[in-house]
Amino acid sequence: MSSSTGTILRTAAQILHEFGLHTGQQFADNDTGRLDVCAAIYRAVTGSTPNCFLTDEDMASTLIGSNPDVGDAIRMVSAVLPTPPCTTEVVPGYEVPDFVEHVSNWACTTPIFGDRTPTTAEVIGVLLRAADTADNLTAAPARTAA
Repeated sequence: MSSSTGTILRTAAQILHEFGLHTGQQFADNDTGRLDVCAAIYRAVTGSTPNCFLTDEDMASTLIGSNPDVGDAIRMVSAVLPTPPCTTEVVPGYEVPDFVEHVSNWACTTPIFGDRTPTTAEVIGVLLRAADTADNLTAAPARTAA
């Protein structure tokens, strides 16, 4: 985990604060400028929002998943969520966690015992909690043998 993960997540929180949270189809909304939580993390790392975020979820997922810093940040958010990530079968009998799907779906799905989806403020709160967690993990001193 990079020590910059906390900074990335705080930047993504600021992006969501400024532009709003998108919870509809695709990873972004052209009319409102709102971004999905994973798209906000991608933008925090790269400074860009590719056009495929508006029209092509598969390509957008590929871009998001191919950036190691974005992946670290999304995995940290996934780790602080109260639910485990879903899995995707990559070859018969071999499944891997789908962290992008986990984080994106969490932000736009009503919890089982809930009555509404998370608010933008709640999503920002989770990003900030994940940022603090990342900072605490990377700030821990290395142990040495006695």
